Amino acid sequence: MPQEPTEVQVRAGTEADLEPLTELYNHYVRETAITFDTTAFTPEQRRPWLHSHPEDGAHRLLVAQDVRFAGRAPDRGILGYATSSPFRPKPAYSTSVEVSVYCAPEAAGRGIGTLLYKALFEALESEDVHCAYAGIALPNEPSARLHARFGFRHVGTYEEVGRKFGRYWDVAWYEKRLSA
Repeated sequence: MPQEPTEVQVRAGTEADLEPLTELYNHYVRETAITFDTTAFTPEQRRPWLHSHPEDGAHRLLVAQDVRFAGRAPDRGILGYATSSPFRPKPAYSTSVEVSVYCAPEAAGRGIGTLLYKALFEALESEDVHCAYAGIALPNEPSARLHARFGFRHVGTYEEVGRKFGRYWDVAWYEKRLSA
């Protein structure tokens, strides 16, 4: 049965999003090797993560929400989120970010990741960010295609770098130059 079209608002993540964002992320923690976290989080445990992504600057959190819930029920209708986070903690890495995108399972394949990344990279254009990096646990062809669409190139693969669900997983690393 085809899905009803959904209008989507992309906006900065807020405190009101903490619970649904935690639930969304925990789906990937429990069900997939897309993240190498192995234990689900409480919203309180995720609060520092949320606060490490202010509304502006190089480290952002953007949320995609079904407009039917926008402004009325911020804890409902969350279709996905994208982040840009510090790549590494040392000062010389300050102009590099690691990006990620997570879609609600029911929103996968509907262009939500594309909307989120488009908004994220537009927001980063005015920031002092030189390169973006993305690590993709393999296999994950949809994520590899999404990153290729946004101009990322594969720069290497760490083999068997993470263990989850009783097996080892490879992680492919992708890079995108954001400024000259």
